[in-house]
Amino acid sequence: METQGRHLIVELWGCPPERLSLREPVEKIMVEAALESGGDIREVSFHQFEPFGVSGVVVISESHLSIHTFPEHGYASLDVYTCGGLNPHTAMESVRRALGGERYECLEVIRGERQLRIEAPQPVPVMVL
Repeated sequence: METQGRHLIVELWGCPPERLSLREPVEKIMVEAALESGGDIREVSFHQFEPFGVSGVVVISESHLSIHTFPEHGYASLDVYTCGGLNPHTAMESVRRALGGERYECLEVIRGERQLRIEAPQPVPVMVL
C-alpha cells in the first residue's frame, strides 16, 4: 500500500499571547495556511473560549488543519494532516511564522502504511525578529 498521508503534530511555544487569544485572527491564519499549501477548503469551524483561547479546524479535501491555543501559556498545538501531493510543512511553516513562536517541535507521522512510521527531527529554535 502506498502512503496515504502525512500528519504533522506541532508544539509551538513562546507565542505572543495576543496572537493566540481571539478567534478571527487565528481562523484567518489557519485558512491562509490551508490555501498556501494548496488545500481545497471544504469547511471552517472555530470556537472562542472565555476569557480567551481558540480551538478550530479547517477541513480540506486533502484532510485537515486543526489548532488549540493557550494564550496564558504562549502555547499552541497544531495538527496538519494532508493526503495526496500536498506538503504539510508548507501549512505548518505558514502558521508558525504568523504566530511568531520562539520555538517549536514537530513530529511527522506517515499514515496509511502497514507499519506506523514516525519521523521526529530535532527541535529547531525559531528566531523572532
